[in-house]
Amino acid sequence: MQTSLGKQDATLITGNYVFDNTEEYAKVRYHDMSALYDARTILHLEQLGIERGWSCLEVRGGSGSVASWLCDRVGDQGRVLATDIEPRFLQALAHRNLQVRRHDIRLDGLPKSEFNVAHARLVLMHLPGRELALQRMIEALKPGGWIVVEEFDVLSIFPDSAVNTTEEQLKTIRAFYQVMTSRGIEMRYGRRLPQQLRERGLANVGAEGTMSIWRGSSPGTNMFKLSFEVLTDSILRSGVISEAEFEADMKRLDQQDFQMPSPMMWTALGASS
Repeated sequence: MQTSLGKQDATLITGNYVFDNTEEYAKVRYHDMSALYDARTILHLEQLGIERGWSCLEVRGGSGSVASWLCDRVGDQGRVLATDIEPRFLQALAHRNLQVRRHDIRLDGLPKSEFNVAHARLVLMHLPGRELALQRMIEALKPGGWIVVEEFDVLSIFPDSAVNTTEEQLKTIRAFYQVMTSRGIEMRYGRRLPQQLRERGLANVGAEGTMSIWRGSSPGTNMFKLSFEVLTDSILRSGVISEAEFEADMKRLDQQDFQMPSPMMWTALGASS
């Protein structure tokens, strides 16, 4: 049964992005995301051989942790353009070679053939018009420039107690995925990335998927718990879970003996011809 959006939900989809970084929870969410993924992101970027003097694009830069690393890497002779629909965290950074732009990649243009590397993490899967956004990132690359895109595939591997008796699949997680899908989020987008890059004519396309086991009260389960709290109304309206079950699941996520496989994070990259 369809129901109208409540006030909370209407706020959350501002800019067609479920987790609006104008809200106070954004800082905590970005902190957990950095703890989970920054090291892997930086490893992939380092393998490109980024040098001083390079020009870099960071799409929806969030807290600015990756943009800051890029600024340090390319030095004063280099340049980093970091964009976001709401760039308040980026504007607080102090790097002389950083340019911050309020920008919606689906609606606003980017300079063409200007960047040695373009990077985005957990952005495109959330966006209606994600194919246009990806194409604009590619068109912004210099010949031989690299695109690096990191996105989840959350639907291919679920907790399975038949495989590992300690894994638990919470009803709240199933309801959350249902809500996200209903909002237009492409929950398998990471798995599709390599083919997306090949179809757009990129060379040297590669991809790697990584995952880990998340325990209770860890950055991963904390990030999920915060997401559930933000979407509580929609999760309860999904019909998948009762309020009592939801509250029990939220407590379970804080317990040290809880265990679940993380979503698969796909990193895909390719070079402009």
